[in-house]
Amino acid sequence: MAGTVRYIELDAARGVAILMMILFHTLFDLSFFQLYPVNVASGFWRYFAFATASLFLLIAGISLSLSHARALHSIQTRAGIVIKYLKRGAFIFVLGLLVTLATYLYLHEGFVIFGILQVIGVSIMLSPLFFRFNEKNILIGAVLIVIGMVFSFASIDGPLWLVPVGIHPADFWSVDYEPVFPWSGLVLIGMGLGSYIYKNEKRAFTLPDNVMRFFIPLSFLGRHSLLIYLVHQPAILLIMQVLTGARVYW
Repeated sequence: MAGTVRYIELDAARGVAILMMILFHTLFDLSFFQLYPVNVASGFWRYFAFATASLFLLIAGISLSLSHARALHSIQTRAGIVIKYLKRGAFIFVLGLLVTLATYLYLHEGFVIFGILQVIGVSIMLSPLFFRFNEKNILIGAVLIVIGMVFSFASIDGPLWLVPVGIHPADFWSVDYEPVFPWSGLVLIGMGLGSYIYKNEKRAFTLPDNVMRFFIPLSFLGRHSLLIYLVHQPAILLIMQVLTGARVYW
């Protein structure tokens, strides 16, 4: 299967995640700037945020498994595979650092330190260590999630430099924080699912034509998810500024 072939259901699922993200961040901004009394820190909307991040990371993992299968056709050496994913992951990670810088300049406190782009970037860079495990990555990913839960529920505190793995000072907070434990576990679970659902780069299921047509608008969003992610928050703030006249900056 040619490397340019895309699976419309994956793009559509990513498009759903994009819409979920835009909805949550709109509600978050309304709450953060005290424009509307909605509780996004607990209850339904908190779990909605978890579901949104989880969907993004699962899809990233499935896409990694497909990308690796295709890379094996064109890249002959393991070193070439490693370099490919180091470069790709580093690019995403640097974009995450730019988000960190932008939120620091904008918020000053609570800014993004290790957000979703950083965890995706790190997961991509580490992915060559895990491709060989195929479906077993589902179990490995579950172990990472359990470790992250232990860190969280045991309230393990530590220095700021351990923030990427899920350990941090007691007074740490961030508007977007997805450490390696547990969130990289979802990427690994996605990799395991991808190696099963798209074994030999073929779907393990069929999609009726009417379903495929329904996916088209969502898949458009999914194909441009990175760009939308980078611009959606400034766009939301601009719209709020225009519609309400409220101060949506520090």
